[in-house]
Amino acid sequence: MWLQPDMDGQLASRGRRDMKALAGRLAARFPGLLAPQRRLAFVSSSKPRCLDSAHAFREGLREALLQHHRGQGPTAEGNATMTETLEVNDRLMRFFDHCEKFVRDIEDNNTAMHEVDAFKEGPEMKIIVEKVANTLCLPVSDLNADLIQTAFFTCSFGLAIKNVNSPWCSLFSTEDAKVLEYLNDLKQYWKRAFGYDINSRSSCNLFQDIFKHLDQAVMESKSSKPISSPVILQFGHAETLQPLLALMGYFKDAEPLKAHNYHRQVDRKYRSGRIVPYASNLLFLLYHCDQTSSPEEEYKVQILLNERLLQFPHSGETVSLYTDLKNHYQDLLQNCNFVEVCAMPKNTTRVD
Repeated sequence: MWLQPDMDGQLASRGRRDMKALAGRLAARFPGLLAPQRRLAFVSSSKPRCLDSAHAFREGLREALLQHHRGQGPTAEGNATMTETLEVNDRLMRFFDHCEKFVRDIEDNNTAMHEVDAFKEGPEMKIIVEKVANTLCLPVSDLNADLIQTAFFTCSFGLAIKNVNSPWCSLFSTEDAKVLEYLNDLKQYWKRAFGYDINSRSSCNLFQDIFKHLDQAVMESKSSKPISSPVILQFGHAETLQPLLALMGYFKDAEPLKAHNYHRQVDRKYRSGRIVPYASNLLFLLYHCDQTSSPEEEYKVQILLNERLLQFPHSGETVSLYTDLKNHYQDLLQNCNFVEVCAMPKNTTRVD
């Protein structure tokens, strides 16, 4: 087994390469990132894999910067520098750990994942358990859904990290993989997304922080001042992104994901493996537009998820006036108070 306990929580070498490549692609797509003496603000979770991701991304930017200025002479290469700051902020990037209501009602509540538990015992998973037991010549009683999922993850980690097709992969068909994908989506849906309101609303601090920086950039631009934080790069987790995207209304299905409706959810929007794959990324881009007919049209926004444009929920378009976007999210910006949302009422008993 190449997977070892000391690898837990660490950034894999493939992940390091992915982060460097991502930085290179973004630098090529947005050459303003490589402006001489560009100021970059890095914010990271305290987890080693996030700090290492930030470091790898910075390396990728530096390499892109040097390549961009190479061949332009010694003077140009001397401009190939960046001014950087790094802040470790778990309250922002691991907000879920600091939300008492989420920790008590979801994280530490054994009954919160009842739909996941029900699917593990459901007919779709039983078929896989019986098939794998038969393949391995084991009694069905020796296997369960958790062991099957571990075998599937072992297969998928080998493919993703090592690019090897391990013997574990031979246990599963494409249809099995779809069932196991749904099992994981169920868990993410109920623990990190639309299953419970607290999942998404625990991210309101991060959501408001993003708009605080956008507001500041607009204000400085209108005052003809240099933008104090033109590039802010935040490194968190899949568990950071999923609640934020749910808060913004992305990938919400008309029917909730449940244990009994697997076949009706074949074409579901909520597929965690596509929303937050390895090296997943969410970009907010603010544009200052000249020659507009009114001040309201001067600033526009685009949002990219995994380097692809997202349509805005309020318009279906991929470009939005900044004022329109703020109006759409006005309630969240003004009334989603993290302290109030996450506070536990005193002298109350949890109802499961």
